[in-house]
Amino acid sequence: MSSSMLVLDPAVRSDAADALREQVREFLAEELAAGTFETHVDTWLSGVDPAFSQKLGERGWLGMTWPKRYGGHERSAMERYAVTEELLAAGAPVAAHWIADRQSGPNLLRYGTEQQRSEILPRIAAGTCYFVIGMSEPDAGSDLAAIRTRARRDAAGDWVVDGAKIWTSNAQHSHYAITLVRTGPPGDGPRGKHQGLSQLLVDLSLPGITINPIRILDGGHHFNEVVFDSVVVPGDMLLGEEGAGWHQVTAELAIERSGPERFLSTYPLIAAFARVAGTSGDPAQLATLGRLASRLLALRQLSLRVAAALDRGELPDIPAALVKDVGTTFEADVVEEIRRVTEVVPSLGSADPLGRAIAEAQLHSPGYTLRGGANEILRGIVARGLGLR
Repeated sequence: MSSSMLVLDPAVRSDAADALREQVREFLAEELAAGTFETHVDTWLSGVDPAFSQKLGERGWLGMTWPKRYGGHERSAMERYAVTEELLAAGAPVAAHWIADRQSGPNLLRYGTEQQRSEILPRIAAGTCYFVIGMSEPDAGSDLAAIRTRARRDAAGDWVVDGAKIWTSNAQHSHYAITLVRTGPPGDGPRGKHQGLSQLLVDLSLPGITINPIRILDGGHHFNEVVFDSVVVPGDMLLGEEGAGWHQVTAELAIERSGPERFLSTYPLIAAFARVAGTSGDPAQLATLGRLASRLLALRQLSLRVAAALDRGELPDIPAALVKDVGTTFEADVVEEIRRVTEVVPSLGSADPLGRAIAEAQLHSPGYTLRGGANEILRGIVARGLGLR
């Protein structure tokens, strides 16, 4: 493999996306003026508001690229990117639908049965059906293939699931988890543990499921541990092929890691800081703003190219890992860089918008480089993809 794996064609500018972007901005301005939401940091994980998600669904801004027969709108990836970027920049409460729209729906489109697609996808597009990611597990660290959650067939042909998943954001508000389970033994060799894995569509209301909250530093609750105790999952809720779970997860992670949320979680903080720096004219603040803006624009170009590649049916898993690594490092750097050149006291109860934004970003920052795969693991993926290890 070579560095050509990181060379992606530029994303083509879209007049339709530009026009749509203006519509989204007008909508958000109206919603902010009406007080239906307040701008916050990291709202794609912490901002759950089903009513807001349903408003987006009514406007055709969920399931945007999907076929119309499944409730989608057959719009381009660039149009979807424009919508998601504006929502993130505004700090809008999009967490309820985010996972379902971003990756669970595309997973269903690629691997789901016709019944699964027709029953679930229209509800996702309407903003009324929410998903969580059932990958990481307690005691497995960053080795996803080391999962211990198992599923076995019973006499009726259903799946009986035992185990636990962790960091399942907003499971307490969600309807389904696409859950990676071991359905067969691992194979031989260093990659043998990738064999025998499958994905199940698990209804989170099933008997035997317990959702335990994991609170973050500010007391907020979006992380969870989900425990499966002999949970009976209908046999027809296998996603894709039995034993193909590792391949399916790899494709899913390319979608999960490459979006603008990987570098825009702290954008509301940058926007608040830009207003202060523009007013003060302080050279140190302006220099910091310039550095952050240049990094942000470079990240955006890489993310856009990955989105365009996914739209062409490619699987740019190496560039996607790079977006997540560099992007979430940037998110954490934003907090420290702004703190160094301001004298604002960070506080969630501050009357100063900048003080509130810094406090929110600080309290959420431990998760930036962990969720979606620890950055150390992602650097290993990039190095392996380039033939460096």
